[in-house]
Amino acid sequence: MTDVSASRKGPDEAADLLVIGGGLVGLSLAQALGGAGLRVIVVDRERPAIAAADRFDGRASAIAWGSAQVLRAIGLWETLAPHAQPIHDIRVSDGDSLLFVHYDHRQSGLAQDGSPAPLGYIIENRFTRRALYEALSRNAAVTVRAPAEVRSLTRGPGRVEAMLDDGRSLRATLAVACDGRESPQRQAARIGVTRWRYGQTGIVCSIKHELPHQGLAQERFLPAGPFAVLPLPDAEDGTHRSSIVWTERAELAPAILALPDIEFAAEIQQRFGDSLGRIGVAGPRWSYPLGLLHAGRYVTHRLALAGDAAHSIHPIAGQGLNLGLRDVAALAECLVDAARLGLDIGAAEALERYERWRRVDSLMLVGVTDALNRLFSNDVRPIRLARDLGLGVVERVPPLKRLFMRHAMGMLGDLPRLVRGEAL
Repeated sequence: MTDVSASRKGPDEAADLLVIGGGLVGLSLAQALGGAGLRVIVVDRERPAIAAADRFDGRASAIAWGSAQVLRAIGLWETLAPHAQPIHDIRVSDGDSLLFVHYDHRQSGLAQDGSPAPLGYIIENRFTRRALYEALSRNAAVTVRAPAEVRSLTRGPGRVEAMLDDGRSLRATLAVACDGRESPQRQAARIGVTRWRYGQTGIVCSIKHELPHQGLAQERFLPAGPFAVLPLPDAEDGTHRSSIVWTERAELAPAILALPDIEFAAEIQQRFGDSLGRIGVAGPRWSYPLGLLHAGRYVTHRLALAGDAAHSIHPIAGQGLNLGLRDVAALAECLVDAARLGLDIGAAEALERYERWRRVDSLMLVGVTDALNRLFSNDVRPIRLARDLGLGVVERVPPLKRLFMRHAMGMLGDLPRLVRGEAL
């Protein structure tokens, strides 16, 4: 947007940072920066009581070990811990092939309180949202304006000014767009994207099952796409539960979603097998089209992108939210470091450091998830034999397996302080 002269009247509210979008990434960024002393205003179109309700989002997210360190460092873990299911093992298989990869948390080389660290956790999104709202209600440096919507954002010299749909005006030094893959702020800033659809639909639901999961997360590659079973904590009545992330051909998904619970559970059982005993559906079902999106830039004049506004990937490795939380950790560190040096947090230097830091990690995951989905979402015999051989090699070469394990845990590369579990 072009620069404009200052408004004739002062803003209704002013802060150091304006976060547009109050999803898990936007709220985490606000909590991190507010805890470090920066004043933050979050604007979100959804009412918090609705966003934290049980039925708002039935999804559960895989939280890698490094991402869990971020949540600990910003003060959420005490609230989240009772709802977090540790992942002790991950098993990756290709259909009915006898070759597979098994990741055991005892082989990662990372420890927590003297014991081997889990590979990560599975947490239902509703609990993470509630923990964030609770923490932000105690964070005097953060103001949440919801429900509200940014109608216009002017990025002028030295500041940004936002007009809300209710007529209020906000002023900040920097705006961060955390407003999703269709980000209106990214589009308004004319930041181009690379994107495509996979012709697949993601189906998400919770299941109940006869046998305990023992903290094992399983991903089975099928011709239509990956089928993941992620362990959840048992229900209060002792029922064993897991979360399903099921990739299906887009043309078949509507008919599958319309099945009665008993038939829907039978389809799950047919794809997954009997390792958890008898399976039943334990709640509503959600679906969404699968695709890839990557922004051509993560920053422009007084605007940064984070989370799905910057990159949206296939759920094949469960890394979407982890990618966003690493954005949070890197951006928070860049801005806090600039503020402590007395520098302008919205200036190009701090934003360019953030983009350089995050671009390599993001591009690598974009490429890896895209390649894996294309490689495994087919039943071509020569390709199937090659990928099964690859799984077998990884399983039998401990250093290689440990490398992949540490990457899945989010513990490779130039790690921000929050990912290392350190305070900003």
